[in-house]
Amino acid sequence: MIRARILALGFLFALAAPLADPAAAQTPALRASVTVTGDVVRIGDLIDHAGAVAEVPIFRSPDLGTRGAVATDRIVEAIRPHQLIDIDTRGLTEVIVTRASRTFTGPEIAARISQALSGHFGLGEARNVTVYFDRDIRALQVEPDATGELQVLGLTYDPRTTRFDVTFDLPSSATLHRQPARYTGTAMETVPAVTVQRPVEHGEVLKESDLAIVRRPKTESAAITDMSAVVGLAARHPLRPDQPLHMADLMKPEIVARNDTVTIVYQAPGLVLTLRGQAQEAGALGDTIGVLNIDSKRTVQGVISAPGRVTVGAVTTRVVDNAPKLASDPNEGSE
Repeated sequence: MIRARILALGFLFALAAPLADPAAAQTPALRASVTVTGDVVRIGDLIDHAGAVAEVPIFRSPDLGTRGAVATDRIVEAIRPHQLIDIDTRGLTEVIVTRASRTFTGPEIAARISQALSGHFGLGEARNVTVYFDRDIRALQVEPDATGELQVLGLTYDPRTTRFDVTFDLPSSATLHRQPARYTGTAMETVPAVTVQRPVEHGEVLKESDLAIVRRPKTESAAITDMSAVVGLAARHPLRPDQPLHMADLMKPEIVARNDTVTIVYQAPGLVLTLRGQAQEAGALGDTIGVLNIDSKRTVQGVISAPGRVTVGAVTTRVVDNAPKLASDPNEGSE
């Protein structure tokens, strides 16, 4: 029993032995990637357990919001003068260094410009002011601890040309406060308009998945703004993406084509008669078209009541009494 306990204790000590080596645990080792917040990269950013030299700067940081790769050989060479030796490089050939930042995206910048312009210069609500920049803009990067929203330093707008020129500052950002951001372009009040997302040919029936909403200048002629008003209608002519739809572009879908063989349904009080006919023109549900009675070779007018079906109602004939009236006898009733 005593021997078994000794063996068990020896096994436990054997397991704990690697953890008890403080030298192994504190060996300086290279990191595969690192994120920094300042203007410089320090030894401690790149090396675990850098000790007393951890705060020593050795490289300039990448630009805000960007990243770069530093070769392992360069790191070892830069650290050598600081007496940090026997670094475990972990087989890495480079270290990825990322500069942390707070980001203002392009849509956020455009929204801030819309907000600055709204209610002025004859423009309406911010959500209806659409901004178009002169060139593609990159996201605006500031220090990660910078707080607050972009402040307008200067703003000009010409309602005639719709051009704007705006400069932004962020007091809590040393970078932006030192060099304010300037943007130019055009801005105008817009309204939503329904368009198609793909080319649509004449006669195609539109589904909700075919449609999208775009913004168009308020000064343009009124386009359809309600997508539900378009679903189920057909294209009167070929439609192209990004072109706002108007009611003149659409029609009820044709359910009878010209020269189609159709069933003519004659209806009269107490009588329903069906005959074969040929459509003389195309039409949608409810349209009145000419249809040829194949048996009589006469063309009649009827209403499309279903696919391949044209209903012809009874013609109401007003009977007119054309019989000559007899002249009344002047002596009639006299004695």
